[in-house]
Amino acid sequence: MPPPADIVKVAIEWPGAFPKLMEIDQKKPLSAIIKEVCEGWNLPNPETFALQNADSTNFYITEKNRNNIKNGSILRLTTSAAQVAQQLHERIQSSSMDMKLDALKDLANSSRDITFAQEFINLDGISLLTQMVESGTERYQKLQKIMKPCFGDLLSFTLTAFVELMDHGIVSWDTFSLAFIKKIASYVCKSAMDTAVLQRSLAILESMVLNSQDLYQKVAQEITIGQLIPHLQGTDQDIQTYTIAVINALFLKSPEEKRQFDEDSVNILDCPLTVSNVIRSNKPINDEMAHQLYVLQVLTFNLLEDRMMTKMDPQDQAQRDIIFELRRIAFDVECESNNSGSIEKRKSMYTRDYKKLGFINHVNPAVDFTQIPPGMLALDNMLYFARHHQDAYIRIVLENSSREDKHECPFGRSSIELTKMLCEILKVGELPSENCHDFHPMFFTHDRSFEEFFCICIQLLNKTWKEMRATSEDFNKVMQVVKEQITRALTIKPNSLDQFKSRLQNLSYTEILKLRQSERMNQEDFQSRPILELREKIQPEIMELIKQQRLNRLCEGTCFRKISSRRRQDKFWYCRLSPNHKVLHYGDLEESPQGEVPHDSLQDKLPVADIKAVVTGKDCPHMKEKGALKQNKEVLELAFSVLYESDEYLNFIAPDKHEYCVWTDGLNALLGKEMTSEFTRSDMDTLLNMEMKLRLLDLENIQIPEVPPPIPKEPSNYDFVYDCN
Repeated sequence: MPPPADIVKVAIEWPGAFPKLMEIDQKKPLSAIIKEVCEGWNLPNPETFALQNADSTNFYITEKNRNNIKNGSILRLTTSAAQVAQQLHERIQSSSMDMKLDALKDLANSSRDITFAQEFINLDGISLLTQMVESGTERYQKLQKIMKPCFGDLLSFTLTAFVELMDHGIVSWDTFSLAFIKKIASYVCKSAMDTAVLQRSLAILESMVLNSQDLYQKVAQEITIGQLIPHLQGTDQDIQTYTIAVINALFLKSPEEKRQFDEDSVNILDCPLTVSNVIRSNKPINDEMAHQLYVLQVLTFNLLEDRMMTKMDPQDQAQRDIIFELRRIAFDVECESNNSGSIEKRKSMYTRDYKKLGFINHVNPAVDFTQIPPGMLALDNMLYFARHHQDAYIRIVLENSSREDKHECPFGRSSIELTKMLCEILKVGELPSENCHDFHPMFFTHDRSFEEFFCICIQLLNKTWKEMRATSEDFNKVMQVVKEQITRALTIKPNSLDQFKSRLQNLSYTEILKLRQSERMNQEDFQSRPILELREKIQPEIMELIKQQRLNRLCEGTCFRKISSRRRQDKFWYCRLSPNHKVLHYGDLEESPQGEVPHDSLQDKLPVADIKAVVTGKDCPHMKEKGALKQNKEVLELAFSVLYESDEYLNFIAPDKHEYCVWTDGLNALLGKEMTSEFTRSDMDTLLNMEMKLRLLDLENIQIPEVPPPIPKEPSNYDFVYDCN
């Protein structure tokens, strides 16, 4: 007979004594259990004791988390969190340097536990730490020269404890003084600072900026992006990651007008070029660094949004002068023409030149730039190309102006449409996603990377136009081919613009046709009626195969990330389906698993029969909560919840789109519902096409009739039929 569900068998340790094996009744108050343990060892005052996990976490057992205790767990009887908090609160104020240092080290370790953190914060511990940072450490400034290592450790443990305590979200970030912010900023601005102190200080600045608009303004007054950039030139990847995170946070919170016109905007634009030092290092880039680089790339390109959404004012002389400059560079027209001939003659000459430049409106080209997007950004790109790649610009314009009208590749129209396309490819104007790591190294190798990117692509467009022997009617077809060339070249993540250019050389129009033909052969879809009927007949078998694969994957299980305000301190939990498909087993993990998770480590379970529904996206309970993971689009796309009983639910955030599809499909299959994910559609197409090809192998080169052959006439008699009787 299995033991009652509320009874958990554990071992409890006490220093100097043999571990005690006992059964814990989860219905019994925790204070009564602690009292029973203390009586077994003859310990007085049981109210001053608590139970703690005897693992690397040392987290306290409370009434809230006691259900996480698993059979076979090892617990430790220890001093209560309130007592330890009181002792550490007194010890860190000791006049003895060694005692203070030991106390701060213990505080940094203990603060990871929310139970201890709450008790320490109740003693106004956060204020004590901030006072130590503001003024308490200054009394040791005279001793820094002879006790520098000790001073560095003292400050490091103080800041570590502060970060750990604040990460629990118990205290608001808005409560900190300007003196504290100035002190933290000073640690970041110093050139020679202890690595641990610098890392914690950067983490604190990032959290301040992201969590409070008021604190952003105070931090922005104390530190500039230019002061942060030197930290990117070192070799410590953690420092570099935290530095880029602070830069991204400052930029995200800055008002729109400051992003474009603040004196620090130059530093923001120069930052990607400085980051090339990080990318070119021999060390592999970890996921957090890749995410921060992706965010920086997105924010840098978003500087273009203002110009992209600005229409040209035909009455603005400065803007009209840019078009005159394009004409002057292309045709080397000097000012003397302004004074020669009649007004009508000059207008006629301008109209002719604007037609050669490929504008849609030959009389007033300014009208071409009233479409948003790309707005004035297209004109900026054209002027950059004309000034910095003058020979290529002149060659393209003159080459096309000498062709027949229908074979001319219009430079003006092409530039406008290409700029719009590049903005779509690079998603200019969209906010960065929470879990994306997709950055392009080549955009960190030039201070005007987007303009250089345009220059390469406009030359590609002209080359492809010639290869396709296109006419004006083929304009959209050419743009589609160019888009395919660019996106295919970007998939290999070129390290430099030159490498990107080389990749495009190998993606000529002929090569694109070959790739398309090859893909079409692999994804051939037979449309004849007998083939379609065969597909319909096979489809249920394939769907059942996909269903079994989904359920098998659920049986293997998946590690999910818990909702956390800080990305670098992720916590995990694991969920898997039982082999008989009757129960979901789940439980918390200390870290992301490297191999198979033991079955007995997942103590919580949910019977499949109790599941009422599966909801996704905005319908999930954890996505309705205020500020849940900033409600960003990507997290919404990965969120799903299992609802059971009356108001109970199990919330998931899938690690990626693949796992999201697997789990939503599998859970719907368990509930007898249709699997509708993108992954299912993709698998169905792949498996169905493969099965069709296998079944039709013997019919190669045989014509399949569109209609079935006629049924032969009935025989005159049925004497040939064998009578079983």
